Amino acid sequence: MLSVTQFSSSSALPVALLAGGMATRLRPITEKIPKLLVEVAGEPFFSHQLRLLKAAGLTKIVLCVGYLGEQIVNLYGDGAKWGVHIDYAFDGPKLLGTGGALIQALPKLGEAFYVLYGDSYLPVDYHAVGDFFLRSGQLGLMTVYENHGRYDTSNVEFANGEILRYDKKNKTPAMHHIDYGLGVFRAAAFAPFPRDAVVDLAAVQMDLVARRQLAGYEMKQRFYEIGSHEGLNELDALLRASQVRPN
Repeated sequence: MLSVTQFSSSSALPVALLAGGMATRLRPITEKIPKLLVEVAGEPFFSHQLRLLKAAGLTKIVLCVGYLGEQIVNLYGDGAKWGVHIDYAFDGPKLLGTGGALIQALPKLGEAFYVLYGDSYLPVDYHAVGDFFLRSGQLGLMTVYENHGRYDTSNVEFANGEILRYDKKNKTPAMHHIDYGLGVFRAAAFAPFPRDAVVDLAAVQMDLVARRQLAGYEMKQRFYEIGSHEGLNELDALLRASQVRPN
């Protein structure tokens, strides 16, 4: 595997896409299909994500899948038709959580990688984020957005370019930002956590904050998501109007 210092550009970093959850908030749509295959603007959501990543030059993708993941494999295969390479890491008999799924996928990801949630649609400059991470020398990076509770509950204290606190359960009045949904990590960030166990990515991020090893990168344009029916309907309308869809 390449070490972090051997990456000449962030475009060489693979993308871990977290898509193993049960997507209960989207039921009944997701009772028989995984979230990645939910139709948005006339095609599966994963097609829109692939288009974004390919446009950014990110062509190595590792899907962390669980619930109904075989359907994704059957439809997208190795990604050759999309000009990308898709590999798959299945949770196995039990769901491992977002962090546990990444730990399971580490042999396929190497020493540094992007992490993107399977319900996020982020038409942003991925290279700017990745390059900032590589320069930071830290074990992880979280993108944040000054949300003020607008699109979801704010969960990050961010000031002077630094993440001071991150907690999805215990909110503070100083939390004006939110986890944007795009991260970058070194494999070493997961070293303190057990293998083959349920681990939340938030626990990994909180551990990094405590060790001052989680870089913060502030995004100025809002995020889109299909994790809720409201978000799904909004993104569907936007993509149909070709307002955020890349050429």
